[in-house]
Amino acid sequence: MLEISQRIHLADHEVELSAIRAQGAGGQNVNKVASAVHLRFDIRASSLPPAYKAGLLALRDSRITSEGVLIIKAQQYRTQEQNRADALQRLRVLILTAEHVDKPRRPTKPTHGSKVRRLEAKSRRGGIKAGRGRVELP
Repeated sequence: MLEISQRIHLADHEVELSAIRAQGAGGQNVNKVASAVHLRFDIRASSLPPAYKAGLLALRDSRITSEGVLIIKAQQYRTQEQNRADALQRLRVLILTAEHVDKPRRPTKPTHGSKVRRLEAKSRRGGIKAGRGRVELP
């Protein structure tokens, strides 16, 4: 059982882990040993609360397919156990970030003083640029 937080737990059958061979350079060992881990998690069929499901599905993450399946590939470490722990930790972090909801932004207007300072800076800069013109001799 994977513990996401104190009140949210995922059953083992909801997370599908499979061992695959890692990609990239690594010598003879990488070609023989299936040390990378492929994690598949079906968001829609999971036992997560609806708010978490909606938050995960709303994420613009390339690891989430159009069917709502989250795919995490962990191949950073040399052993399968470390990669399995890494994949589960990344799943946990992603679910916890989906819980966080940003508060809505209230639009504000610039203050009178900031408008005045901006216009003064623009006119100062315009004066500097105007002074760079061609000089006419009398």
